[in-house]
Amino acid sequence: MEMFHGTGVAMVTPFNSDGGVDYAGLENLINYLINGGVNYLVSLGTTGESATLSKEEKKKVWAFTAEKVNKRVHLVAGIGGNNTYEVVETVKQFDTTGYDAILSASPHYNKPIQEGIYQHYKAIAEASPLPIILYNVPGRTGSNVSAETTVRLAHDFSNIIGIKEASGNFDQFNQIMRDKPDSFLFISGDDPVTLPMMSLGAVGVISVVGNAVPKQFSDMIKLCAAGDFKAAQEAHYRFIDFTRLMFSEGSPGGVKTALKQLGVCGDTLRLPLVQVSSTTADKIAVELKKIVG
Repeated sequence: MEMFHGTGVAMVTPFNSDGGVDYAGLENLINYLINGGVNYLVSLGTTGESATLSKEEKKKVWAFTAEKVNKRVHLVAGIGGNNTYEVVETVKQFDTTGYDAILSASPHYNKPIQEGIYQHYKAIAEASPLPIILYNVPGRTGSNVSAETTVRLAHDFSNIIGIKEASGNFDQFNQIMRDKPDSFLFISGDDPVTLPMMSLGAVGVISVVGNAVPKQFSDMIKLCAAGDFKAAQEAHYRFIDFTRLMFSEGSPGGVKTALKQLGVCGDTLRLPLVQVSSTTADKIAVELKKIVG
């Protein structure tokens, strides 16, 4: 599973001003990220505003992305939800052409107990034609996938190959790293703490910030992977203010603003998300210039 080491990017979904998917912008973004040296891409994760796309739109975006990536890098599809039956059916019907794995966030809103989370992922694992990467993001889902549940799933299902961890709980990180199978991938899902997570043994990141600065962020991840944390720390510090701005008025509003400033794609979001304020956009421009010149 070394294909998921290094820098993965949870891609935004560009929209036209009328709200439709901007496929030209999506193609620009794909090429920008691949040319920036990322290792793999995630299509229609949370950052891709998947919650606001219809089933048909998702199918078109997944197919278009696979076509344009054309196996130049590895590709992951974000398929999650709080209706286990619906997620399982989507996974069963998913056209796997060009895709290497599925990233699936734990159920939101329902607040299942740990046994419910385990059974949810068990059902997906038993149905999936592709390997699965768990995604724990309590700040969005309203519930945490405990270290015990993560490790249990990792040991019980060989096709559950890793976790994107965004709980921010380092005690939980320690327990997962200690108890997981050796082959199970521990992946940062939180840009600001990726460096310390990699010092604990994370194999890389699935990044939001990497949409805008793929080369610069990938360079930092490579330093971490090589064990040169002193050099990586210098890069890490340069990202602090920029990363804070990416999330200060909601994600992916900040990173879409940066992408517009870079000329990659527009900054339109679908409601209920809205564009960042002009004040924040101006601050993003200043920090972006510090990083990319």
